[in-house]
Amino acid sequence: MGSAKNTSNASRKARIEEMRRADRARERRGRALMITVSAVVVAALGVGGFLLYDKASDGSKDDAKAWPKYKVTEDGEKVWGKLGRTHVTKTVDYPMTPPVGGDHNQVWMNCNGDVYKKAIPEMNAVHSLEHGAVWVTYNDKAKPADLKKLEAKVKATPYSLMSPVKDQKDPVMLTAWAHQRTVSGADDPKVKEFFSTYVQGKQTPEPGAACTNGLAQ
Repeated sequence: MGSAKNTSNASRKARIEEMRRADRARERRGRALMITVSAVVVAALGVGGFLLYDKASDGSKDDAKAWPKYKVTEDGEKVWGKLGRTHVTKTVDYPMTPPVGGDHNQVWMNCNGDVYKKAIPEMNAVHSLEHGAVWVTYNDKAKPADLKKLEAKVKATPYSLMSPVKDQKDPVMLTAWAHQRTVSGADDPKVKEFFSTYVQGKQTPEPGAACTNGLAQ
């Protein structure tokens, strides 16, 4: 009788121990599963965070490359904000015609009252604007009489230049660094005002820089 009782106790202890081992095994599996899930979540968050950061970085780079918007004064002059001034060798895609500033070639276009009969490189002309020059441009619709008067004014004005720009919107346009306007012709009062204001004016990034010994046609 005692032997049977001992056997029963031993069996019960064995079942209890087996149940404990099973419980411990489930706990180990549960911890392992939790660790695995946590690792996956962390990795996913890490990748997602990287993608978000990378996307934000791309956006900031695009913003850095964006051109500032221009404002239009009451009398029709366009004025831009801060423009790039880096000397570059690759072609710059200017968003306006003719360009009013921005990165440009390291060699300026001669602008000591120079009148060019053919189109000139934009990137060199922009460098002239950086030196404080006023650039007179015209297309095929400009009147010959106006061109003759404008040529005379440019030739008499250091820090100015003149050239044709076939694709510009209006017949005659005046450009300085970050400033541009359309004029009705050579006798438009805005011509004199533009020259007086912007030839070596306050907008000039490099006042006093040379307008000779640069590029010429």
